[in-house]
Amino acid sequence: MHLVIIGNGITGVTCALAVRRLRPDARITLVSSESAHHYSRTALMYVYMGHLRPQDIKPYEDWFWDENRLGLVHATATALSTAENLLTLDNGTTLTYDNLLLATGSESKLYGWPGQHLAGVQGLYNLPDLAAMTRDTSGISRGVVVGGGLIGVELAEMLHTRGIEPVVLVRDAHYWASVLPPEEANLVDQQFQKNHVPVRYNTELREILGDGLGRVRAVVTTAGEEIACQWVGLATGVTPNLTLANTSTIETDRGILVDAHLRTSVANVFAAGDCAQHREPAAGEVPIEQLWYTGRLQGETVAHTICGQPTPYRRGIWFNSAKFFNLEYQTYGRAPAGPTAGLDSFYWEHPSGRAALRVYFRAAAPHAVVGFNALGLRLRQAMCEQWLRAQTPVPTVMAQLGAANFDPEFFPQHEKAMVAAFNRQFPQQLVVLKQRKGLFARHWSPST
Repeated sequence: MHLVIIGNGITGVTCALAVRRLRPDARITLVSSESAHHYSRTALMYVYMGHLRPQDIKPYEDWFWDENRLGLVHATATALSTAENLLTLDNGTTLTYDNLLLATGSESKLYGWPGQHLAGVQGLYNLPDLAAMTRDTSGISRGVVVGGGLIGVELAEMLHTRGIEPVVLVRDAHYWASVLPPEEANLVDQQFQKNHVPVRYNTELREILGDGLGRVRAVVTTAGEEIACQWVGLATGVTPNLTLANTSTIETDRGILVDAHLRTSVANVFAAGDCAQHREPAAGEVPIEQLWYTGRLQGETVAHTICGQPTPYRRGIWFNSAKFFNLEYQTYGRAPAGPTAGLDSFYWEHPSGRAALRVYFRAAAPHAVVGFNALGLRLRQAMCEQWLRAQTPVPTVMAQLGAANFDPEFFPQHEKAMVAAFNRQFPQQLVVLKQRKGLFARHWSPST
């Protein structure tokens, strides 16, 4: 069997390694124009900030690929003939395959703003984007970041570390309004303020102005403000990369349409990761998942199907994590941004504004926990997932909070204050803590 994988990100590489394990005799070829080797996409910001070197974000040494008989082709696949099982590459060569995995990832989403193609205007998704940002922000004094999501705050922090003033445009009334409730968003806003990052809320980009030489010199907002700048970061989301799929007969919508086994509409052609769109997502799940862990899980899952062991994709309990300057963020399960029918939530915030916890639970007895938001705290993923799977009543979870505490040793613990706040907010579900040794133990061990 010859498996060709288009894309050497986390999805493609995970699939390749799983197929090598399941089918030692398989011939495997990875094709990517972005880079010769796999790298950690989530670490790009740390290279820009000088915390890591480019070679530090390569999970595998150069010898790894030959050692595992994984062929690497540094080229762009420009056309796909599914009738002939044939790929055309931009280096003038072709590749035939028995099975094909499209793991083409995403590309930055553009909205047709005037001036969006000027030099110094870009998104941040891949290595070429990092190279462009490094080049185009050298020696500048101000950059404008458009977008109030995870990439937006990353771009702002990146500029800030180089002494470049970032001005952030957020179309909503508070940061990441589609995901964070106002209280959590306020803690992120405090991070912007502490780091002297100006944010314009309820403000969108209207136009990007050039200097007459093809480079950005300013932006104009929907409020009519003109902000002088030498660089613009577009953090308004990504969209599935369908460039190759659209040269073929494969069915697409917003993404490449796949079934539960990540099979496309064409036999022996699969799609996984950011570019895939599930025809029938499970209840409460979205059709396009663009996270590192879902890409890895889809890569592992599709490998089994490719190797003759049909395995449906099951995402499991949703989770995500990020860092807003010095504020860590974790979320597990169902954690809506606003009031939701049938759900209650308990919220606790430290007076310093450096830590907060929200626990979502069903309004009806027995008040099963359905989700968590944690900021400035580290929750043990296995414990949170155990509670969510078991539909544990919220009083039980509150009484056992110490079991989920994953903060480093000597960090302050807040479980007593959280339980006291819960009892004030929900006296009908009073939580009684027994004072016994180890009640709030962090369950730390060298292996973790």
